[in-house]
Amino acid sequence: MMWYAPSFVLGASSHAHLKVQGLSAGYGAFLVLRDLTLEIKPGLTVILGPNGAGKTTLLKALSGLIPRGGEVLLNDQALPVKTSEIVQRGMALVAEGRQLFPQMTVTENLELGGWLVAKAERTRRLEQAFNDFPKLRERAQQLAGTMSGGEQQMVAVARAMMSAPRLLMLDEPSLGLAPRMVDELLAITRRIADSGTTVLMVEQNVKKALAVADRGYVLERGTLVASGPAALLARSTVIREAYLGAGAAVSTTATHAAKTTVRAEPVEALPSDRPELVEGQAQGERTL
Repeated sequence: MMWYAPSFVLGASSHAHLKVQGLSAGYGAFLVLRDLTLEIKPGLTVILGPNGAGKTTLLKALSGLIPRGGEVLLNDQALPVKTSEIVQRGMALVAEGRQLFPQMTVTENLELGGWLVAKAERTRRLEQAFNDFPKLRERAQQLAGTMSGGEQQMVAVARAMMSAPRLLMLDEPSLGLAPRMVDELLAITRRIADSGTTVLMVEQNVKKALAVADRGYVLERGTLVASGPAALLARSTVIREAYLGAGAAVSTTATHAAKTTVRAEPVEALPSDRPELVEGQAQGERTL
């Protein structure tokens, strides 16, 4: 039995479109993100970059976990500042390290994901979560702390989906997982996106992330340095040399992950292995 169903029912009925303009965020007096402008369209968008680039800070700022400056619009409406209100507006975060309650069961962890809704609706969503993630039904009464890292990550994703989000954010979901589990997890994120929930994923596994994403942004030292369709980013000489190693190609496991997903829009064949780089809207950013 696979961890997930062919399509996902939990999630919003309408797509989310997030627009970020002039975003600044950090910790105390230390500013990590500076005048960041990006757009998260329906589908799967990946944020790439080295350690310390500000990827996690970006998700924390969008989730209301740290103060932010600038303008953030969710479906053309201003995004609230408080985390609880952001969740009510349809955004959910799967934090790095999963952040489960280890002494609570799988069922109890999932119920917390739907805590803001009425009990009857929470019960309905829990049943649907078990339908969307059938293997979790088998582990319903197992303590989350006794599960493997990959199994805990599935619980974390299912818990976030309990809030029926319009936009699902994932922070380093493949961190510390076995390669096979990484492929399965990325296939899940692709299917969630294809089922109608917009996905924003931060990931350091560049090859595999680009294999399943629709578009991507590259973040360095708190500023965007490149953006474009995922296929173009994967084949860009600049990205390959900086993040994949000179002459790198998409790995077999990444290709397998891509083949096991269904894209909402087919990727067109690229005319060149070195697409032309042009100046982007953000200072220093190159758009592919």
